[in-house]
Amino acid sequence: QVQLVESGGGLVEAGGSLKLSCATSGGTFSSYAIGWFRQAPGKERDFVASIGWNPSNTYYEDSVKGRFTISRDNSKNTVYLQMNSLKPEDTAVYYCAWGPWPARETNEYDFWGQGTQVTVSS
Repeated sequence: QVQLVESGGGLVEAGGSLKLSCATSGGTFSSYAIGWFRQAPGKERDFVASIGWNPSNTYYEDSVKGRFTISRDNSKNTVYLQMNSLKPEDTAVYYCAWGPWPARETNEYDFWGQGTQVTVSS
């Protein structure tokens, strides 16, 4: 069974930065894509970014392009999401998920972490 554990969330002022981590276990990490999603209160869970088994394959939702960077370290079975120039509208619970490349929809992903809260104050 694949397990994913997010960490790195917290409270930050607008314009600040956070780096989220998604540690995985129980699967062949280097063969699958990892996606980051976020869910604000009362809203649906939305795609943020994804990275394929080949780290050069990445995709970003338009609102985070140029501010967020997704990367992976296959030796550590971990994916990162560096978030810069954070805005209050980035406030949400952030989830990582395990699935095929180039999945963008929640129902395409097979396994999910428990989420980590990111709060950006204005």
